[in-house]
Amino acid sequence: EVQLVQSGGGSVQAGGSLRLSCAASGFSVDEYGVGWFRRAPGSELLGVACRGRGDSPIAYRDSVKGRFTLTSDKVRNTVYLQMDSLKPEDTAVYYCAADPGIVPGSSCYYGMDYWGNGTLVTVSS
Repeated sequence: EVQLVQSGGGSVQAGGSLRLSCAASGFSVDEYGVGWFRRAPGSELLGVACRGRGDSPIAYRDSVKGRFTLTSDKVRNTVYLQMDSLKPEDTAVYYCAADPGIVPGSSCYYGMDYWGNGTLVTVSS
């Protein structure tokens, strides 16, 4: 059974950093496409950082480029989102997602098969 269990998040002041974790089970993180998405209060779901399966480039949302970094650890079978220089507009519930059909070079795909439970990130000014 595929599962994604998220941890991390919380509250931070603007300019601070947080790291989100997404522990995967039932598949290997380097064999699936993975991504991070977010939904701000009253807003739609947006792709933040995504990559296809295998050794694939990562696609970042313009507003987070240079501040957020998606990485994965094959040994821990975990995907991370390092968030630096956080801004109040980054406040949202963040979700990780995975899908075996996402090919290398893909951008964020909102119909991914598997989703984490979400974690709240609050950035105060």
